[in-house]
Amino acid sequence: MSGQPEIPKMQYAQIFERKGGPIEYKQVLVKEPGPDEVLVNIKYTGVCHTDLHAWKGDWPLESKAPLIGGHEGVGYVVKLSARIDTTYQCGNLVEDIRVGDVVGIKWINDTCLSCEFCMNADEPLCAKALLSGYTVDGTFQQYAIGKANHVARVPPGLDLAAVAPILCAGITVYKALKESGAKPGMTVAITGAGGGLGSLACQYAKAMGLEILAIDTGKDKQDMCLNKLGAAKFVDFATTKNIVADVKAATEGLGPHAVIVVAANEKPFAQAAEYVRSRGTVVCVGLPAGARASADVFSMVTKMIKVCGSYVGNRADTQEALDFFKRGKISAPFKVMGMSQLQEVYKMMEEGKIVGRIVLDTSK
Repeated sequence: MSGQPEIPKMQYAQIFERKGGPIEYKQVLVKEPGPDEVLVNIKYTGVCHTDLHAWKGDWPLESKAPLIGGHEGVGYVVKLSARIDTTYQCGNLVEDIRVGDVVGIKWINDTCLSCEFCMNADEPLCAKALLSGYTVDGTFQQYAIGKANHVARVPPGLDLAAVAPILCAGITVYKALKESGAKPGMTVAITGAGGGLGSLACQYAKAMGLEILAIDTGKDKQDMCLNKLGAAKFVDFATTKNIVADVKAATEGLGPHAVIVVAANEKPFAQAAEYVRSRGTVVCVGLPAGARASADVFSMVTKMIKVCGSYVGNRADTQEALDFFKRGKISAPFKVMGMSQLQEVYKMMEEGKIVGRIVLDTSK
């Protein structure tokens, strides 16, 4: 992109007025960026289970209303705030981004950068964090606002549709794998391995030198995990008579060193604590509505296992996750649909019919 782009006054967006209410595909105003913000012409945006939860109001966390969802948006910076340098088009508080740069708007839209958590590189835990597609409008629109400090710097020349899922799903599972403490050569089990998060988790695990045991159901997902995503073994949770025994049998009778639970229902969280190896770690990532993680205390103590949660990555994790993609290590499957088809995507998501990730083209 070169020169000053023409910015319309109106744009298409997917918006709902209340939780669980109708989602409307309609025109809305294009907003002006503030002194610490950038206006991004979103080209592609991924669809995450979080977006579905936000619309349905599943979480005990207040969200904005009316709301434009989405938090995996990638596109071109088209405008900054009032300019003080006509040569470089700098906004008052924006120093390292220029019009035409490729950036991503992710779940963490902004944080205070001065609290205990922010200063220790745990900015996702900031009490003042702004969440894209939840507490501020997100990326299911053609032009979105992002805080300059937190937009992802996307290397030029990449396939933007393929980059979109990295901005939440990729960062999230990469962070979870780091939190697991698994080292090259160790085995990691990934529950929900054939879904949007799981398919990327397999790719990152492979790139990090880990042995992958994929857990999911269906021939399509089995084929994808074993032949495309690098999994060494596959356990079908729907056909197995004893998932704990089968997972252990697939891992020398000891269980995996780590389990990344990205499932969208509660049961796999408890199962993971039963089959993880002694001194292993269960990392909870998926957020099923109302779910609780449980584990037998005696086993936790005598096996010295850890059960922890992993949220989303920080800014450094984001750039590391993008670097894996840039180097050709991540090629998880995705399908492009039009932004106008969002409700159809949600229906497919609820029915468990999505293999890999859905990415929306905002021009359609």
